[in-house]
Formats: sequence, structure tokens, C-alpha cells
Amino acid sequence: MNGYVMYIVVIVLLAVSFLRDKKKTKMAMKKAWKSFNNILPQFLGVIMFVGIVLAVFDTEFISKIIGSESGIVGVMLSAIVGAITLIPGFVAFPTAALLLENGAGYMQIGAFVSALMMVGILTAPVEIKYFGKKLTILRNVLAFLFCFIVAYVIGKVAGSI
Repeated sequence: MNGYVMYIVVIVLLAVSFLRDKKKTKMAMKKAWKSFNNILPQFLGVIMFVGIVLAVFDTEFISKIIGSESGIVGVMLSAIVGAITLIPGFVAFPTAALLLENGAGYMQIGAFVSALMMVGILTAPVEIKYFGKKLTILRNVLAFLFCFIVAYVIGKVAGSI
């Protein structure tokens, strides 16, 4: 329902913009289309990967591995996967929602998303180039540890603990 409201609001605002300035609206639409084309391959790739994972592993298996009953092992596994994976935020949150719908726990998803956003194992070489090895390692270790604090807070808020 909220999605339909958002679409209607966007269409109305787009119409208002078009009526006010056709040239700027067309330019904005071209930029939006270009951004959409840049984002689409990553988004489709991750969605396809998650879809395959959800097709191969059933809800019971996902719940067992990263469900609320998996405890600290599931949180650690989620944080490790999140630290290694390189997914943009606009893909990470729908992915997290899909995993939650299929049996993942709130603490585990909190650790996954926070590690995904804050820890950069794959991007460490670039980070080392600009910030140095010591600072990069320290930042990533502290960010990884902070993921567990985030998971704990989310677990408390969601009532998982």
C-alpha cells in the first residue's frame, strides 16, 4: 500500500515539475535513467544471487544458520559474510528484508548489514593506499567489533535477547 502511495506522489511531483520547466525535467529524467542503468547490473546480480540462495536453501535451513535460534554463531557468521561481501546499501537493505522474510533473525541481519556497510575487506587495498595499513586495519577491526554491538542493540530492541 505504501508503495502505491509513493508511486502516486512521485508521478504527481513529476507532473508538477514538467509543467513548471520541461527542459529541466527532461534533463533530470535522463540523469535518473543513466543512474538507473548504472545501478541495475549490480542490483540484478545480487537479487539473482539471493534468489538462487533462497531457492536452494529453504526457510528452515536459513533459520538454522542465521535465524534467531542460531545465537552468537549465526551473528558471527552473518558478520563475517557481511565483512567479506561488497554490496551497495541500496541492495543490502532489500536483501536483508528478503532474508528476514525467509527466517533470518534480527540480530543476525543487524550484524550482516552493519558489517556490510562498515567493514571493507575487499576494499582494504584501496583504503591502505590512502590511509595507510595501520589505520585501515584498526578501522576495520573496530568496525567489525562494532557490528556485534549493533547486533546486540537490535536484538534487545526486537526482543530477540
